[in-house]
Parts: sequence; structure tokens; C-alpha cells
Amino acid sequence: MLPSPSVLAACAPPRPHVPLDRVSASSPSPTADATPHLLGGGPKHSGLDLYARYAFAGALCCSITHGALTPVDVVKTRIQLDPTVYNRGMVAAFRQVIAAEGASALLTGFGPTFAGYFIQGAFKFGGYELWKGQLINLVGADRAPEYRVPIYLTASALAEFVADIALCPLEATRIRMVSQPDFANGLVSGFTRLLKEEGVARGFYSGFGPILFKQVPYTMAKFAVYEMAAEKIYAGIKTPKEKLSTGTVTAVNLGAGLIAGIAAAIISQPADTLLSKINKAKGVEGESVTSRLVGLAKQLGPRGLFLGLGARIVMVGALTAGQFAINGDVKRALGAEGGHEIAKVK
Repeated sequence: MLPSPSVLAACAPPRPHVPLDRVSASSPSPTADATPHLLGGGPKHSGLDLYARYAFAGALCCSITHGALTPVDVVKTRIQLDPTVYNRGMVAAFRQVIAAEGASALLTGFGPTFAGYFIQGAFKFGGYELWKGQLINLVGADRAPEYRVPIYLTASALAEFVADIALCPLEATRIRMVSQPDFANGLVSGFTRLLKEEGVARGFYSGFGPILFKQVPYTMAKFAVYEMAAEKIYAGIKTPKEKLSTGTVTAVNLGAGLIAGIAAAIISQPADTLLSKINKAKGVEGESVTSRLVGLAKQLGPRGLFLGLGARIVMVGALTAGQFAINGDVKRALGAEGGHEIAKVK
């Protein structure tokens, strides 16, 4: 007598469970199944250890790129804050700053820039992978490719919100040092002076609204456009991603990152200008941040809100391309490749 189906089911070996952090689908598959699949064996680490590696890779890529582009950021900020003086373009502004203050002025704010974006990069890139994994789990791995764009946008927005809480005090210090070169001669002195004179709320977080207004749309565009651009590039390459050379993968990261950086720069430019303006000096006693923002926006107008866009496209395009290239290389070196890479399979 044959055993019943229920007995056979009970005796059958359990189906293998694939950890969520091993699910990925970055390169198109010839199958019609839209379920995410393993790519290159997935990450070599999991859990907290894996996300720590994501965070460290993000910290390095952001601090290195932002630190290296400090001179461009100084010039961009000067154009935004004093357009009547710096009104002949980015190259001329470089010459003006050097002629007036010396070449060392181009490194003003390097300390808070490096430190701030090291912290922010850890929360941004590590948090993005964390939230992306949670959202994939929420909608289901089989449906994730269908909802990949909302997943990218939501995960990046949540990660950036947390990252900005850490970044805001250091960004306020950087802008004050760039706009007032005699304010302080270093990160520690600038940070402590701002805290002592204006306190936590007015000194460090008066620009929190503008920084969210700037950074959240910027990061949403940055990650979503990067993911979609990389997906399109890989779709045009016949060789599966896991079989590509490391140089080719880095080149894809650079190209997709450049596209993402240009889009993100344009989207976030008005808020970047307002952030520079609101951190330039103290506000009027009793005036709310919202009223200051509205007043500044009216005063500047649409054209004024896009001051320094050319310099910022150069800066953001370069640093975003560099970030994704460095991030990918560091993750590979740390054995934390892949992650939650979801792409619509064709």
C-alpha cells in the first residue's frame, strides 16, 4: 500500500531558504520569470556584519569624494552667497578666490566636510541597503522587481533622513567657515564656537529643514537613477554581470553614477542654494526657519535659486560617479558584494 500524499509531504526534505541579503537580479535573464535570483553567490557575510561592511564602504566613498571636491564646493558656495562678486563663472571664481585669499582658501571647511560625510555616508549607503532589504521582505522577493522603483525611492528617503540628523551640525559648521573665513581655523574650533554662540537648535539645526529638502530628493534621485541606469547598461552587455571583469563593473558604476549625479544635482539645486543662504549668518531673533526660507526664496527668485548650478553639476556628477565606483570596489574587497540588487528580468 502506497503512503498518502500527506505522509510523503511530511517526509520530504525542507526547501532551502535563501537569505534575503543573497537575493539579487542585476543582469537580465533569458527566462520569463521575474523572480530575483542569485548573482555570483551573493555576499560572503550576513546580518549585522554585512551591514557594517556596507556602512563602512559608504563612509569611505562619501568622505573621500566630498573631501577631494572641497575646492569646487568652496567656489560653488561663494557663487551662491555673493553672486555680485563671483559673477563670471566657475573658472573665474577659482581665480578670484586664489587671488584674494590664496590657494589654501580652497580647502576651507575640509575638516567638517570629511568628517560629516564619513558619518553621513555610513548611514546613507548602509541604511539604503538595510531599508531596501526590509521593503523587499515586505512586498515579497518574487514581486520586488515589479516594485523596484518605489523600493529604491522609499529606501533612499528613509536612509537619508537618518543620515541628515548626523550630517547637519557638521554641514552648518562647514558653510559658516566658508562664508566667514575668519570664523574659525579648524573643525573643532568652528564646531565649538557655533555651539557656544548659537546653541544646538539655532546653530546646528536651523538648516535641518533645507538640508532635508535638499538631500532627500537628491538621494532619492541619486539611488533610483543609478539603479535604473546600471540596469539598462547591464541589459546592453551580453555577458552576465557575475562573469564581467572588475574593471568593467567599476566602469559601469562610474557611468551610471555620473548619470545619477547630474539628475540629482539639478533636482536638489534650489534647496542647496537656500541651505547655503540660511547658514551664512544668524537669523533675526524670533524669526522661524520657515519664514526665513520663504523670504529667501522670494528674494532670490527662480533664477537665483539655480545660482552655481554649473559648478554643482560638475561637483555632484564627479562625486556621485566616484562614490558608486569606490563603494563597489570597497564592498568587493570586504566580501560584501551584491546586496539587494533587484532588476526587472526580461
